Amino acid sequence: MLRWIAIVAALAAADSVPQSSPQGATTPDLNAAIGRLGDFDHGSRTEAARSLRRAPAAAVVPLLAAAARSHADEYVRYRALTLLSGFGGSAAADVMAAVRGDRNDRLRMVAYAWFEHHPDPALLRGLIEAFQKEDSEFVRPTLTRALAAQAQDTRSQEVLGPLVMKGADFFRGAIIEALGEYGGRFAIANIAAVAELDGPLQDDAVTALGRLGDPSQVGLLARLQRSAPQHVQPTISVALCMLGRACTEAERYVKDTLAFAARNEGYQALLRGAVHAQGMLALHGVKGGVGTLLDAGVAAKSESVRAPVALGLGLVALKKPELILDALEARADLDPAVDLLAEAFEMLAEDYEEERFFVVVRQAYWNAPAESARRRVADALIRKLEF
Repeated sequence: MLRWIAIVAALAAADSVPQSSPQGATTPDLNAAIGRLGDFDHGSRTEAARSLRRAPAAAVVPLLAAAARSHADEYVRYRALTLLSGFGGSAAADVMAAVRGDRNDRLRMVAYAWFEHHPDPALLRGLIEAFQKEDSEFVRPTLTRALAAQAQDTRSQEVLGPLVMKGADFFRGAIIEALGEYGGRFAIANIAAVAELDGPLQDDAVTALGRLGDPSQVGLLARLQRSAPQHVQPTISVALCMLGRACTEAERYVKDTLAFAARNEGYQALLRGAVHAQGMLALHGVKGGVGTLLDAGVAAKSESVRAPVALGLGLVALKKPELILDALEARADLDPAVDLLAEAFEMLAEDYEEERFFVVVRQAYWNAPAESARRRVADALIRKLEF
């Protein structure tokens, strides 16, 4: 995490990255910027956040930590905590631990997202206790992912396992998705049972089966190819690919299906299914997976096509920023492609995950040679996404 701090501090010296806060910013200057994080004016909020990201870590981290704990404006507390997460280090970890039981839903969301990416077995018991009481529909999925990040711990398994089969679909979907991403094979029988049922959770369950990598599920997925609804078929094909079956055919089928659904009105469910499956391929490491989404989004003639493609691209970006950087390097149409990603982030509004994306892009900027394609892409992202 210390290298993140060095990168953020170094940004203040860049000539090609817009400047807002000089190295010599005073404490009153920085506190004033923190206060503007809650301004009604979007431009003012954005500029304040940019100036704080570029301030020297030694100066700004203690101020962000204090604001997150006790600022009078609850939204400022949330934004300060999100920015603090980008600096990382022990100061951020301490504040995350302190606010995970806060009355402010937004702070709890950020804290639990932090513990998803920084799992600590010593805190698992406290997270489980919080899970038993948490009823916010916005916070609970994030807390679910924090528990799933420790899915190899039997304590987490005992809590999450039974909930695959009961409760509201919204929460069950979050659990199934998280277990698929964090290797929750202990729940594979229940996830397979959900995958066999038509309904809103089928796609989540099929995705999880592919990600869990258990070849014993090939037979089930092959049966579903004969019976599942049309819009789930792209996901089934990719799940089979992830289990080592017919990858070339799956890649071609998903790409063709995405193109068909984008050209023809009335196939919105199929379009969303194909976008999701294409995102799965990209995250699985299939070359050109991100490029296919970019092609479809940039070429889209209507918002009904562009919006779901942008969302799929944004989800890939938040999970694996490096894939986006690699794909954008190869684009001749960099500006339209970055515009598509900007629209995705605006729709997703995942501030914590976007802050993690920003950290990776800033690192890429400083690690790349001055005239390289990587620096050109990182600079375009920094400017367009205004971080």
